[in-house]
Amino acid sequence: MDLSAAQLAAPSPSTLDSIGTPTLWAVTIGVVLALLALDFVLTRRPHEVSMREAIGWSVFYVTLPLLFAVYVWQAHGSDRGLEYLTGYLVEKSLSVDNLFVFMLLLGAFVVPRALQQRVLLYGIVGALVLRAIFIALGAAVIARFDAAFLVFGLVLALTAVKILRDALTGADHAVDIGQLRSVRLVRRFLPVTEEYDGPRLLTRTNTGRALTPFALVVVAVLATDVVFAVDSVPAVYGITADPYLVFVTNAFALLGLRALYFVLEGALSKLVHLGYGLAAILAFIGAKLVLHWAHLRWESVPEIPTLASLGVIVGVLAVTTATSLIASRRAEERAASVDEQDEHLRAAKRRPHARGVGPSAVTP
Repeated sequence: MDLSAAQLAAPSPSTLDSIGTPTLWAVTIGVVLALLALDFVLTRRPHEVSMREAIGWSVFYVTLPLLFAVYVWQAHGSDRGLEYLTGYLVEKSLSVDNLFVFMLLLGAFVVPRALQQRVLLYGIVGALVLRAIFIALGAAVIARFDAAFLVFGLVLALTAVKILRDALTGADHAVDIGQLRSVRLVRRFLPVTEEYDGPRLLTRTNTGRALTPFALVVVAVLATDVVFAVDSVPAVYGITADPYLVFVTNAFALLGLRALYFVLEGALSKLVHLGYGLAAILAFIGAKLVLHWAHLRWESVPEIPTLASLGVIVGVLAVTTATSLIASRRAEERAASVDEQDEHLRAAKRRPHARGVGPSAVTP
């Protein structure tokens, strides 16, 4: 049977090669649900998270994906192992950006410390659900249209530009509750109390039932989950086209956020160059996706190997962290120097007054 020139020129839809068997999917989803249930049990009684507790759970949630990396490497080969590790690193770095936004929201809403981990848990659940939906949609689109890689690459490029612009203008360091569309929408249709009522989303007032500020901050966090899912899922699809690896890297990166927040809470404000690093990573992965799309159409177009991608991402994160810490230290030194100068000026102004009221100034 003869094929037309148009048919010969058009690339065939991508065939998704996945390591995710039905059994592996079932076990993975079961583990994720069990860990979420455990988190809800642990947070059912509001309490302030100690550093020891946060570090313990953070170690657990870092060890778990690393052990899974050993399984992927041994059972499915080094290529898949590298894809998983690179995808996990990308998602973990993006999740730190999530934490920074969560920190701003928790501060803007003045969430009591005992309730913060419950808010974070709702955010994690929302992020998992949204990303599962986006991953399924992405897999369906990629299986039918190779151009999806081009679209994903352009989405990441635009996201990188936005993150860079926000980093340059400082817009990523401020949250105005009154300007959040999700909050304004809720307040327009539902009454909201002024006081928190523990972790309750609804409370009873003299005029009936009303939402609590806790509900508002949860809505705001869930709204940011949508935004993060838009760039997070295409980013990891830029590393691997395996929907199972995309899901499991997202799941492992998100599950440890609750504990990681309290470990990094003080350090997050010091990562002043994080936006620049994330912009560079997303732009790089966007370029990788565009090259992959071009390679599918024209085999002469080179692709970026996964190992090279891992090296670039690690390098960008290392440079970003180092420059952030140096910049933060210099800023603290400048602030300390200014405070010292102000103290000297105040002391100098007090000296003439002190001489004027001393014993030698008394007229006999």
